[in-house]
Amino acid sequence: MKTNKLKAILDAGKVPVGTVVFEFATTGIGQMAENAGADFIVFEMEHSGFDFETVKTAIAATRGLEITPIVRVPTTNYEYCAKAMDIGAQGIIGPMIETRQDAETLARSIRYHPDGVRGVALGIAHDNYSGGNPAQKLAFANANVMANALIETKTGVENADEIVSTPGIDAAWIGQFDLTTSLGIPGDFEHPDFHKAVATVMAACQKHGKVCGMMVPDPSETQAVLDAGFGAIMYSGDVWLYGKALGDGIAEVRSHLDQ
Repeated sequence: MKTNKLKAILDAGKVPVGTVVFEFATTGIGQMAENAGADFIVFEMEHSGFDFETVKTAIAATRGLEITPIVRVPTTNYEYCAKAMDIGAQGIIGPMIETRQDAETLARSIRYHPDGVRGVALGIAHDNYSGGNPAQKLAFANANVMANALIETKTGVENADEIVSTPGIDAAWIGQFDLTTSLGIPGDFEHPDFHKAVATVMAACQKHGKVCGMMVPDPSETQAVLDAGFGAIMYSGDVWLYGKALGDGIAEVRSHLDQ
């Protein structure tokens, strides 16, 4: 069992930077992300074809690394959250969090008694198949997990204060594409309604001392995101990074062919 680097960085008042994986859940992806400087890596199960066995293998390959593996589950319920933790995730991103009840389900599903309801199985993937004092293991696990509430709907924004204030919620994240769609302005990140929604979530986070994170598709957007008060950054994802790098490279190769 290892310390949650993502949580440690946030506790130190610094901004962690990570990335998300939609397609390339290989045994090498965690090492490549760490070599690139990522503090955490998110394995996306909501919008990919990943099953738990695939994610389990990818997480296992991060066991000797500092990078923090996080799983975005398909939906926020006990079965998905607890299972993702048992296969080795150090935190969960719960999608479509809209109410305090949703937030409580997320926070309590990934923690053991007395902080939650997660079922106990020791000597398996999440604790490196090791022995040890059960009470110490459970306490360490509770201290190192991270519950991330993804606020990405109009209802979620309206209930942001009660979501963020829920005991055990460590951070909120803005799901900008779903949020703009829910607001009736798909992909319009300059619309006043989107800025108002972000400000509402940000105010709730600041009020309750919680960090708010957001994906940055392009590095040029980083300063604006920091200026807006965001304290955690997810930089792009494997599909977009690969597509852009491949497209740029092929375009350059073809430029020589056309000479």
